[in-house]
Amino acid sequence: MVLLSTPIDYLPIAIMFIVAMGFVLTTIFVTHLLGPKRKSEIKLDTFECGIESKENARLPFSIKYFLIAILFVLFDIEVIFMYPWAVSFLKLGMVGFLEMLLFLALLLIGFIYIIRKGALKWE
Repeated sequence: MVLLSTPIDYLPIAIMFIVAMGFVLTTIFVTHLLGPKRKSEIKLDTFECGIESKENARLPFSIKYFLIAILFVLFDIEVIFMYPWAVSFLKLGMVGFLEMLLFLALLLIGFIYIIRKGALKWE
């Protein structure tokens, strides 16, 4: 037996969405109206982690920071793919094991490539 959904089935979701958006917009609007409006040089000064700003924030810096971060995220996410494989290792059998070896081989090839290109060298 196939159950077909009708538009009325989605009414609770629509109501929840409207209430959530109403809450967010009301909160933003009310806090803007009722909040303090005392502006001073100290309050308008930039502040980051307790360290006072000394120079222009728009100074260029090495792309290595971004490259290291992207490579970390890339390899970190690839390791996350290994968790479901480890959980269902016995069910997957030899085929699953060979597929994981292929996955790890591709991961190793990518790692060797970035090492040879010098992407992880800090100068």
